[in-house]
Amino acid sequence: MAVINSYEAVFVISAKNGEEAAAEIIKKFTSLIEKNATVESVDEWGKRRLAYPIQKETEAFYVLFNFKSEPEFPIELDRVTKITDGVLRSMIVKKEA
Repeated sequence: MAVINSYEAVFVISAKNGEEAAAEIIKKFTSLIEKNATVESVDEWGKRRLAYPIQKETEAFYVLFNFKSEPEFPIELDRVTKITDGVLRSMIVKKEA
């Protein structure tokens, strides 16, 4: 039987290309998570000021995903976020039961 864990992932998405580009990235990751995991919630925090500049940007869109999956999927999700243009930062954390 497969082990299923709960995770949360926060993505900081560049505001440089506008809301439409951020929405496309959010849609891309939502569909990726839906294909490989069970999505519990997607919470779009909207455009926020960054605590410090990242790649000369001072504002970004934040989105929080809560999902359940097997332990292998967050590794793949992290890999995809690192190679996706427009994602400034990401963090995936396993929730304690």
